[in-house]
Amino acid sequence: MKTSKTMILTYSAMGIALNVILGTVVSSLKIPLLFLDTIGTVLIAVLFGPWWGALAGALTNVVLGVTTGGSAIFFGLVNVAIALVVGYIAKRFDFTKWYVALITGLILSVVAPLIGTPIAVALFGGLNGSGMDVVVLWLRAAGDSVFASTFISRITGNFVDKIITCLLVMFMVTKLPYFAKLVKKENRNAA
Repeated sequence: MKTSKTMILTYSAMGIALNVILGTVVSSLKIPLLFLDTIGTVLIAVLFGPWWGALAGALTNVVLGVTTGGSAIFFGLVNVAIALVVGYIAKRFDFTKWYVALITGLILSVVAPLIGTPIAVALFGGLNGSGMDVVVLWLRAAGDSVFASTFISRITGNFVDKIITCLLVMFMVTKLPYFAKLVKKENRNAA
């Protein structure tokens, strides 16, 4: 039995809500090095594949662009890339294993800043109003380029955030029986 598009779209809406709500709460609490603004994207990519995850990720940034500021739309490219990486890894490997989630988080901690840094530099000159701006300014004062300073500050935050995000999704997929069933079913369908 194939998963219905209605169910996938419903879960995708839940993933978008997770991204927006958790991202907003963590940002409001000013928890250092943690964003959790892509957890829904990662979850949907693991459950339904890279393209559904990419759709959830892109729509997250459209929602944020409308509600918080238009510049969020440009960072949708980062969310789409995250979904594609996670989705293809989850199709090929068992995402219920902690080491697969850990390695995926490590990969994302490099991929996300590689795509997000040029966008941040083009839109904001590398600064984004967060606590990591101190690192950017310090590195700039030490003589690093705008790109290098922004990349180093972003990779630091993403290193923690993306690993925690992937491990949390792995935990959800293994501990919530319905998600575990979906992952097994999708992996069987992908083979």
